[in-house]
Amino acid sequence: MAQHQLSLAVNGRERQLHRKLASFRLPAADGGNGNGHATATWSVAIVGLGYVGLPTALALHGRCPRIIGVDVSEERLAAIKAGEADLAETDRPRLEAALADGTLELTSEVTAIAAADTVIICVPTPVDDANVPDLAALHGACADVVSHARPGQTIILTSTTYAGTTTELLTQPLAARGLRAGTDVYVAFSPERIDPGNPEHTQRETPRVVGGATADCAARAAWVVGHLTDVVYLVSSADAAEATKLYENIFRAVSLALANEFADACGALGLDPIEVTVAAGTKPYGFLGVFPGPGVGGHCIPCDPHYLLWQLAKDGHSSPLIEQAMRSIDLRPARVAGRAREVLGQDGLDLAGARVVVVGASYKAGVRDLRESPALSLIASLADQGAQVSYYDPLVPAIALPGGTMTSVPAPQGADYDLAVVHTVHPGVGYQWVADCPRVLDATYQFEDAAHRTVV
Repeated sequence: MAQHQLSLAVNGRERQLHRKLASFRLPAADGGNGNGHATATWSVAIVGLGYVGLPTALALHGRCPRIIGVDVSEERLAAIKAGEADLAETDRPRLEAALADGTLELTSEVTAIAAADTVIICVPTPVDDANVPDLAALHGACADVVSHARPGQTIILTSTTYAGTTTELLTQPLAARGLRAGTDVYVAFSPERIDPGNPEHTQRETPRVVGGATADCAARAAWVVGHLTDVVYLVSSADAAEATKLYENIFRAVSLALANEFADACGALGLDPIEVTVAAGTKPYGFLGVFPGPGVGGHCIPCDPHYLLWQLAKDGHSSPLIEQAMRSIDLRPARVAGRAREVLGQDGLDLAGARVVVVGASYKAGVRDLRESPALSLIASLADQGAQVSYYDPLVPAIALPGGTMTSVPAPQGADYDLAVVHTVHPGVGYQWVADCPRVLDATYQFEDAAHRTVV
């Protein structure tokens, strides 16, 4: 098993971790999964083939002889079969190989769950427009798994959710069917840790946490997760594992809100926030810095903290720091739009009627994902103030807005715009044309293709 230096060690407390976490080691001579099934005949069903489910299935290729991919969307299944699903480049050959050798079976029939020795649930857990958790997909997937579960299965939930979900949606309903966790079936939670668009954080090298309904449940789930990563840590319960994932993303949300606020402070002081952040990062303990940006997007950080806030609010509790951080995150795109108005105003131009191009629409560099992208709010805010807005993103050909669909400018020319707002910079894409725009507002704080840029 690969060695892993725990992040908490930077605070000098690594000695405490060994008393709280147990490391799981996959047996060197692995003769089976502990459920009576030999490795050579082991099968896994992945429920949900989105940004987590599909890479999870592909990570098992060559390690599991039968992988059943279950997704209720025929459109999604067709995209996967055609090789058109959004994937890391390193996963594309794996997808081709898994489809070619028949290891990966794709189906929309939830009855296929019963054929698998292990079931891994990877469905999305978004929030609605009021930041209330949208549990429809989670409830549906767990109900399907419970309905088709059979004795001997290991069932692992990976979707980020509130503490207690595994018990409420899996362990208890399974018991009502006569399938007791730890005796008849093995139920656990192991939060996904996939970092889309970042080739440095592979599944194999990223440690995972597992918490089970019982110790046996945790051990059997860890055996499965140990085929995805070299490092697995066991916690005391599924609830603890669920809370672990929430804390990870809440920490990130609070850090990003602080980074954006500190960047504004640096602007008032005439300082470069990137320089200051990098300099602070030279301290070998007590500082974990992140860079500011145009806002926070994606499937995790803008959504996951609301699962905790929602759960606490039901019991009459509050968490003011987290609440304020999430408000700050929500307001960030409006702050960028406000700076756009200021930059134009310095040259006597109004935002109303100005020709503005937003550079990059996806929430993160190197991905095609628009979920919760700050660019959508930014574009809407600029348009609401009368700007003539367009956008350029070769990875995202079209976006849906309240007023209709907008398509990416195919070949933008900087001189055609009054202002370029740099939102997402994809690797391998040329942005030299942005320098020809008379005004460049850099919301990434790191765009170097225009020397005359202004930052938020």
